[in-house]
Amino acid sequence: MIQSIWGKLGGAGIGLALGGPIGALLGGVAGHVLIDREGSLFGKPPRDILFTMGLVALAAKMAKADGVVVDVEIRAFEQIVDVPESEHDRVDRLFRLAMQTSDGFESYARQIGDAFKDEPALLEDVLDGLFHIAKADEAVHEAEYAYLKDVAAIFAFSDTDFERIAARHVQRKDDPYLILKADRSMSDDELKRHYRRLVAENHPDREIARGLPPEAVKIATERVAAINAAWERIAAERSIR
Repeated sequence: MIQSIWGKLGGAGIGLALGGPIGALLGGVAGHVLIDREGSLFGKPPRDILFTMGLVALAAKMAKADGVVVDVEIRAFEQIVDVPESEHDRVDRLFRLAMQTSDGFESYARQIGDAFKDEPALLEDVLDGLFHIAKADEAVHEAEYAYLKDVAAIFAFSDTDFERIAARHVQRKDDPYLILKADRSMSDDELKRHYRRLVAENHPDREIARGLPPEAVKIATERVAAINAAWERIAAERSIR
């Protein structure tokens, strides 16, 4: 059960445990952070908090770069992160503080990228979450797209990988194959097997089994929906049943 713990033990202590710019950010909000009292889903609380707080920091820096109304993006963040009603004001404060810090987005991205360098799927979850927030005002603006591409590069994703991730969120006529990471030369049977394997690999149940936090599971659910939509377009094009 997620509960709130305030003060130096919950804030400064966790901030010191995390270290880096994200740890400093947590110290700046004097303990206003959500923590699982019974233990993190990752085994150690700092790692679990790093994912969520990293998402907050990068989303805040994206809002600053784009100049979009912050409230809209904060609400979008709360759609993918389980925030108790009583903590909404705290999240607002953290988001706005992250916007104001002198640390550039690169330092936050590097800390997350280093922490999860052996888990590219989790870094992809972060990018999917950021795209979800970027779409809060019904469009991914040019500045947001460029920002996300820079974050992806820091995460060591190739341009092709980034385009595949972006295709799940930015509508383009030729996107279905890119979303599925499939080749148009593949046969119908090959495509069907590839699609089924992709759904199995990205299914939310698998994310839960891997011990990922709730927000990562929500992001995976959106990803599978995009994969299914891409498959439906391809199946319609090819008259596959």
